[in-house]
Amino acid sequence: MTTHFQTMAAIRFGYGLSAADVPPDNVDDMLSRLRGPDRMAAAWPIASFPVRARESLNFRLLRKSFRNRPDTDKKARQAVRKAYRRMFGGLMQDMRATVLRAMDGHDAFRERLVRFWADHFTVIGQGKGLRFVTTAYVEDAIRPNVTGRFSDLLKAADMHPAMLIFLDQTSSIGPDSPIGKRSGKGLNENLAREIIELHTLGVKGAYTQKDVRQFASLLTGLYYNFRTGSRFRAAAAEPGAETVLGHSYGGGPASVADIEAALDDLARHPATARHIAGKLAVHFVSDNPDPALVDHVATAFADSDGDLMATYAALLEHPLAWENPGEKARQPFDFMVAALRALNVPAQTVAGLDAGKTRLWLAAPMEAMGQPWQRPNGPDGWPEEMDYWITPQGLAARIEWALLLAGRMGGDQRPQDLARTALGTLVDTRMLQVVGAAESRREGIALVLASPEFNRR
Repeated sequence: MTTHFQTMAAIRFGYGLSAADVPPDNVDDMLSRLRGPDRMAAAWPIASFPVRARESLNFRLLRKSFRNRPDTDKKARQAVRKAYRRMFGGLMQDMRATVLRAMDGHDAFRERLVRFWADHFTVIGQGKGLRFVTTAYVEDAIRPNVTGRFSDLLKAADMHPAMLIFLDQTSSIGPDSPIGKRSGKGLNENLAREIIELHTLGVKGAYTQKDVRQFASLLTGLYYNFRTGSRFRAAAAEPGAETVLGHSYGGGPASVADIEAALDDLARHPATARHIAGKLAVHFVSDNPDPALVDHVATAFADSDGDLMATYAALLEHPLAWENPGEKARQPFDFMVAALRALNVPAQTVAGLDAGKTRLWLAAPMEAMGQPWQRPNGPDGWPEEMDYWITPQGLAARIEWALLLAGRMGGDQRPQDLARTALGTLVDTRMLQVVGAAESRREGIALVLASPEFNRR
């Protein structure tokens, strides 16, 4: 049985315990692994955004061409179907790689952080050509920046093509710009508002509608097109200086540097430190974290100029981060990965799933549990509250998948042994008695995976 620290490190800050690896011994061990090389990205690669964007464009061009052909053109129809299967296969491949990375427990805190920041900087993989490229956005913008400075992560995420498309920045035109005067088009405030409200200051931050409007004017010129790629369109940028939260930007020729300067200032704002600290504490520790924990993390964020490693260290070093296990619900992705790890399902078993079986075993069950892959309800990402995830419908879907998993991938583990493996020092005698009295090994395994103890962290 692992020590209590190892149990908490694996369950609260990772994807659960497994007999296949050893959890970190202490906070320094956790941070050392995080500072080390990103082994999982190398082991299970995910295609970059340019690759997936090019594939998406080619598919949509082919589909558009097909629509202009007679219905009797079977060859064209088959070409479209083949292209779609290839795109769907890529989507499922990227999902498998994400699951496989999380299944390796050596650097589980990194994987949890990637998921946290991908949710913080949500891009919904639905419509606007985004369905097949969202995981690539996470790979390019989020993953390389989770151990750097928040300002760099902020710029990488909010200036990424996927974010520009998702929040309609590509259609935002300065009304007094040359393009604006010719077209009569104007500002779209979506990106400006979400950067301020969701990504930096928070909805309670000290900003006004005028700040949002001015920031939206500053952001004009950012542009991406699947055909032509990324570029800054100075002819679409609103001329003149803009004032955001009392700071003036621009005034000369429009440039990306002015936008980056504003993002740097937003990253350093005191309200941003508080907002980020609160979200980290809520995500990892409790739906209602102790203010002392939030204050400690916020201070570290501010004092280090948004150094994320210093921020994570502050979170992990505080005693409140290690108290009261079970304060959070495991979201469906976390639950599924934790189950695969607890059952010691070989990585090659998951890697060997084709697109159809990936959908059957992973994507469809996740959706039934309430978390469709890369498709949260809105730009604020997935809810954190336990009541959102622990519902009769959601639990029924978890139990159904647990029974399926136990029957197909449960191996020869005894339910009591699985409980000890999966829960470490948190296992109790009552659970061992309950699962030991199950009518079959399959039902006993499912009881462990469906238990309140396993579904919380």
